[in-house]
Amino acid sequence: MANVAVLNMKGDQVGTVELNDAIFGIEANEHVMHLAVVQYLANQRQGTQSTKTRAEVRGGGRKPWRQKGTGRARQGSIRSPQWVGGGVVFAPKPRDYSFKLNKKVKRLALQSALSVKAAEGKIIVMDELTLAEVKTKEMAKVLENIKCGKALIVMDGTNSNVMLSARNIPEVKTASVNTINVYDLLKYNTLVVTKDAVAKIEEVYA
Repeated sequence: MANVAVLNMKGDQVGTVELNDAIFGIEANEHVMHLAVVQYLANQRQGTQSTKTRAEVRGGGRKPWRQKGTGRARQGSIRSPQWVGGGVVFAPKPRDYSFKLNKKVKRLALQSALSVKAAEGKIIVMDELTLAEVKTKEMAKVLENIKCGKALIVMDGTNSNVMLSARNIPEVKTASVNTINVYDLLKYNTLVVTKDAVAKIEEVYA
């Protein structure tokens, strides 16, 4: 098991914690991580785009001119796709882009992403992360103390003061153990996680 230093909010080391190799030390599977990222992005799509086909565009019930004898190309409706104001060929309609992954695949993808962070030394464990009030300046100071830039902060529960203090800091996102995903783990350079959250991750995803 890998040992990682535990820091306090001032950036001082106050101990160490062992990371479970079953979660933080496996050989990363790039394929399942790719699947998890594609699924996450697909599930974010609203799929609300909609345009009208020639059957739905208003007007065009009468044939514009007779079939023969005018010298012009034959036309059946002024709402055909080639006309200005006509319908759209193969018009996009509202649809659901989401798809599911098996539980074992999702778990393997998450374990792979966590293992990548651990192997790169991009995990910072904190003994606790609490703020007495909502203060972005204080949260920024904590991140500066632990020498952290673009970061995903994971806590074992919902700490509203920390979440509200961090949301205005560019390139910083907060999450709880049950809302972390592979996309965010790979997107942010550093994973900042509390000691209690590490224990909960090992309990849930082992």
